[in-house]
Amino acid sequence: MNVEGIISVSGKPGLFKVIGQTKNGVIVESLIDGKKSAMSSTSKMSALQDIAIYTYTEELPLADVLDKIRVKEGGAPSIGHKSSAAVLSEYFKEILADYDEDRVYTSDIKKVISWYNTLQKVGMAVETVEASSDESSETSKKVAAKKPAKTKSSPKSAAKSKAKPKAAATPKAKIRTKK
Repeated sequence: MNVEGIISVSGKPGLFKVIGQTKNGVIVESLIDGKKSAMSSTSKMSALQDIAIYTYTEELPLADVLDKIRVKEGGAPSIGHKSSAAVLSEYFKEILADYDEDRVYTSDIKKVISWYNTLQKVGMAVETVEASSDESSETSKKVAAKKPAKTKSSPKSAAKSKAKPKAAATPKAKIRTKK
């Protein structure tokens, strides 16, 4: 699942898509209602692509966890994030059997499930196709092959060599020092 450009802002409900930058923050669009707003750089923002879930062996990126939820649910919404702690823990254990129960709290599980349901509602919980990335890399290779080779002298350097010599500099006033 592609979560690039999607952020969570502390104190604000839902997820946001970064659409631009301002002098002292970012412009975001809410995935829930589509409203655009400016977030100050002092706001605590977390990019979903930077979040990982602790397991006993490694840290698993959030995108991979969301993919596992999507596969389990078949692209449909998952259980509600307001379920009891025992139900949430059991559900998360089905998705990620070796998650570290000491370091992954119930509040973290609630956030992950809430984020998945939000992404699923707006249609972003779709399968990431690796074939499209292979096609795009082949296309970029073809484009790179069609570019003309650079010449030894660029037009700017040729213009500099043909430029007229500068006029003689005017002499500056001499400063006399006492001996």
